[in-house]
Amino acid sequence: MKLKLSEPFKSLWAGRDAFVAVEALQGQVYRELEGRRTLRTEVAGRGYFVKIHRGIGWGEIIKNLLTAKLPVLGAEQELIAIERLREVGVPSMTAVAFGARGRNPAAQHSFIVTEELAPTVSLEDFSLDWVKQPPPVKLKHALIAEVAKMTGSMHRAGVNHRDCYICHFLLHTDKPVTADDFKLSLIDLHRAQSRPSISRRWRDKDLAALYFSALDIGLTQRDKLRFVKGYFAAAQGSSSLRQILRDEARLLAWLEAKAAKLYERKQRYGDAL
Repeated sequence: MKLKLSEPFKSLWAGRDAFVAVEALQGQVYRELEGRRTLRTEVAGRGYFVKIHRGIGWGEIIKNLLTAKLPVLGAEQELIAIERLREVGVPSMTAVAFGARGRNPAAQHSFIVTEELAPTVSLEDFSLDWVKQPPPVKLKHALIAEVAKMTGSMHRAGVNHRDCYICHFLLHTDKPVTADDFKLSLIDLHRAQSRPSISRRWRDKDLAALYFSALDIGLTQRDKLRFVKGYFAAAQGSSSLRQILRDEARLLAWLEAKAAKLYERKQRYGDAL
C-alpha cells in the first residue's frame, strides 16, 4: 500500500482508513464511471478535486490493448507526472493526498486529491472569440510562447500528456492578465505517461492534439511559426527558424495532415473523437 497525505487531509483523516474516507467525500461529480469517479469537494472553505480509481477489470484492459490504447490503471501515473512537471518548472496541480493499494492492476484501488486552481479560465474559453475580437497582439504572442515553452519542457522531462489540448492550459485570473504578467497551469494529467525520455511517436501525438485544438481560434501563419520556434529552439539551443523548418519538415507536414483529419472527425462526429 502507498499513502501520502498533506494538510488538511493528514489531520482530517488521522486514525481513519483513507480509502474509506476518500469514498465518503461529497461534492459536485464531474465523471462517474464504473472504474473511476471525479468530483470537486470543499474542506474548510477551500476547493479540491478528487479522482478515485477502482480498477477497470482485465476485460477492459485487454479491450484497450487490442485497440492500441493504453489503459489508465490508477492515480499514480498522474501523481508521477505532476511531480515530474514540478521538477522542471512547469506549473501544474498540487497533490495533497494520494493512495494506492492492491497488486492486481485490474482491481487496484487508488485516489489522488489536488488543490483547485481558481480563479482560472481555460485557454479554450479565453480564446473563444479571438476570430471576431482578436486579443492584443503582444498578449497573444506571449501566450503562444508560454504554451510552447511549457509543452517543450514537459516533453523534455519525459512526460507526454495524451490529452494535450488548449482546454487543459488554465490561465489564472486572480489579477489582470497582461502580456508581461500572467500564469498558465497544465492540468488533467490522469492519462499522462512518464519515462526517462519521450518517444517521437508520443511527442508527435501531443503536438497534433494541441494544434488541432487551436485550429478555430484565428492563429496566423506567423503565430504557428512562433510556436514552432519556441518549442524547438528550447530543445535545440539557438537553432534558427529556418533550420528548424528544414530539420522538422516531415513532422510539420504530418501535423498539418493529422490535425486536419482530427478536425474533419470533429465536424462529423462532434466531440466523440
